[in-house]
Amino acid sequence: MSKIVIVYHSGYGHTKKVAEAVAEGSRGTLLAIDAEGNLPEGGWEQLAAAHVIVFGSPTYMGAPSWQFKKFADASSKAWYHRHWKDKLAAGFTNSATINGDKAGTINYFITLSQQHGMFWVGTGMTAPNAKHHTRDDVNHLGGYAGLITATPSDASVDEMVPGDLATARAFGERIAQAATRFT
Repeated sequence: MSKIVIVYHSGYGHTKKVAEAVAEGSRGTLLAIDAEGNLPEGGWEQLAAAHVIVFGSPTYMGAPSWQFKKFADASSKAWYHRHWKDKLAAGFTNSATINGDKAGTINYFITLSQQHGMFWVGTGMTAPNAKHHTRDDVNHLGGYAGLITATPSDASVDEMVPGDLATARAFGERIAQAATRFT
């Protein structure tokens, strides 16, 4: 089985819950970026040994959190040594509104992966788009390039939309399938 590492920052716990669902679906390992934008001891080595790196961050003001950006900037050493070249990459984000300019965050992840010479994995899911569909349907928000989820700003982690968490698990399964096929 390929080594899948989900590196993420979570400001209030919602993105962490999405990361856990992606990890459940992919059987990947979680690697949290702390409140200061740093990885734990051995984190860089864990990423260098991975076959797949999944990026995750909340969307704040149309982009990833500053903690994730600090991590991304620090990845320039890995970039210089081409540690992530030819690995698979994917990404996910959560914010309070249905749109919330989440595409800005997903595009940031795609650009980061391409600078590192990685191969991008999208969701591979169609989106339900008929009147009878609900927020509990898989990929209801229609993320194709990456996983997008929405949690109201006053919702607790336990009140997250079940369909979004099901989509995160399905996205994790997609990542695992891609890892099996391409690594």
